[in-house]
Amino acid sequence: MSPSALSRQIQKFEEEIGQNLFIRDNRRVEVTPAGSKLLPVALKIINEWQQFQAELHDNNQTLKGEIRLFCSVTASYSHLPELLADFRSQHPFIEFKLLTGDPAQAIDKVLNDEADLAISALPEQLPNRIVFESISEIPLSVIAPVGVSSFEQALRADPIDWSTIPFIIPESGTARERANDWFKKMGIKPNIYAQSAGHEAIVSMVALGYGIGIAPDVVINNSPAREKVQRLPESQLIQPFQLGVCCRQSQLEQPLVKALWQVVTARRSIVT
Repeated sequence: MSPSALSRQIQKFEEEIGQNLFIRDNRRVEVTPAGSKLLPVALKIINEWQQFQAELHDNNQTLKGEIRLFCSVTASYSHLPELLADFRSQHPFIEFKLLTGDPAQAIDKVLNDEADLAISALPEQLPNRIVFESISEIPLSVIAPVGVSSFEQALRADPIDWSTIPFIIPESGTARERANDWFKKMGIKPNIYAQSAGHEAIVSMVALGYGIGIAPDVVINNSPAREKVQRLPESQLIQPFQLGVCCRQSQLEQPLVKALWQVVTARRSIVT
């Protein structure tokens, strides 16, 4: 605004309130008592106007919509609540469509656009299109039933003839890779009784005495059958895996996914 335009605005305002706000002469401009009283009122109005503009801007930036998230049943209550706690407070209008299933399918669900993000184990080979952020390290254990079983005596032998003992193992995925590595380290040609698409079923079948199982500790600890299984000392030879959140690289440009990804990476920074 030019000086002349500002002067006209002040004169117009003085006419409306019936008071002079400034004393003017050729050398100086001095604020009148009425002008001094008006100053805090004017500053308050300006401050409230700026706050209103900021709130209006924030409302326009509020993220709304739905995120499709895939994870295992166990991860839905072992890791998901903590992961989403801060996110929900920051973005209350974003809804989640939770899809649960075999964790070995997590990355495929993302690649096939059946989910925006997934909680997944880090595989040996991560697809180029996938980005992965670790949130936890997950140990695995070899478990046996606590009660009587057909192979109870075989487990007490020294050395144990593992080929006579039935095994229940993951059907695929990183947990299966860890199981295969353990068999190789132990020199075992496993007698596979059953392969399960879900880790939760492995614990249940072991508890019922069908065989020895290999499963992630987080699944064992959260299983209703956890008191009916025992960890074997050989578990220490199984390498843990990294659990994390993954999505397609291109999805990070999507505002909803980007918002969740920022919370995940910030949480990792706090933990480490």
